[in-house]
Amino acid sequence: MNRFTLFTLLLSICFSCKNSSANPDGLNEGYAIVTSYKRPIEEWPSPTIDKGVEWEEMKPLRLNKTLFEDMKKADVILGKTLFFDPRLSSSNQISCSSCHHPEMGWTTHTEKSIGHNRALSKRNAPSLFNVFSKNNLFWDGRSLDLEDQALQPIKAHDEMNMDPKKLPSKIYKIKGYRQLFQDAFNSDEISVKKIVKALAAFQRTIKSQSSRVDGFMRGRYDVLNDNEIKGLHLFRTKARCMNCHNGEYLTDQNFHNIGLTYYKREEEDLGLYNITKKAKDVGKFSTPSLRDLLNTRPWMHNGLFHDLIGIVNIYNSGMQMVNPRSEGQYKDSLHPVTDSLIQPLGLTEKEIEDLAAFLKALNGTKYKMPIPKIPE
Repeated sequence: MNRFTLFTLLLSICFSCKNSSANPDGLNEGYAIVTSYKRPIEEWPSPTIDKGVEWEEMKPLRLNKTLFEDMKKADVILGKTLFFDPRLSSSNQISCSSCHHPEMGWTTHTEKSIGHNRALSKRNAPSLFNVFSKNNLFWDGRSLDLEDQALQPIKAHDEMNMDPKKLPSKIYKIKGYRQLFQDAFNSDEISVKKIVKALAAFQRTIKSQSSRVDGFMRGRYDVLNDNEIKGLHLFRTKARCMNCHNGEYLTDQNFHNIGLTYYKREEEDLGLYNITKKAKDVGKFSTPSLRDLLNTRPWMHNGLFHDLIGIVNIYNSGMQMVNPRSEGQYKDSLHPVTDSLIQPLGLTEKEIEDLAAFLKALNGTKYKMPIPKIPE
């Protein structure tokens, strides 16, 4: 053996020893975390949940076995047609799909929506994925059912700007709709109630497709890599995500102030307070589902966040800097206070990357929806 070969051998042994002893506990801990999740959900490590928080365990998405049959129902066909028809607006230019497009995650990829007379909406359009499962609708929860939700943008002056009283006669003049209403309601008489009922029937069919995380929860343990599994563990523990994002649809269906109220500034939005007029609701917004995350960006009620690492960093900071700091702010009953569930996390750069990797794995399969032919 010559000296160069001997030197190379010794160097490789040295590096091997260094790598094996550098952080053996960390390696063992990472291995233990990964293996602790490759088993049924009921055997997973317990999540970090604050006292008093009502939560549900994560669970795989229910398989959508009736989609094709549902899409053939007469009320769904009518609702789908109306959803894509811009004649529901006063200008004949804005449809429901203008802000909730199927190939854009049933939202738009703009920060805010544009409505009647190019009016810029105050908020980002929420995705309609799994809207059937929600017990409150809109960012501020002002609607409690899909029928009322369907009517709100139709009559809003800065959205579709249509007088509901004039809508039935306008639709009735379109000959092709009469048969669709006959098929759906056994009568060609058209009313606002039937219009929103059909729109709601269609929206109840808009459901997420299974993600790799769903496959993992069903026992296919090879579909997530080690980093994504570590991210799952962080999601459930150190990152504290499950306090608000839990259950099948990864939302607590509640309202929280996460520190993005912009109080007394140009972008001010007081959220739920605008509906309830209760000081405790200042800055609270509905918790969005984390399913299909990558399909529904930008995120938050104001659509200001496009980057996943960036938004994890925001949560990592704890968002406490907006809380009252002066005597005047403490005396102001409407000064926003960040929800106590939002706390500094102390995530490392590697942990942030792992958490983001897991969140990406929540994305379901994309599918295209054929746009229906609009009646003449």
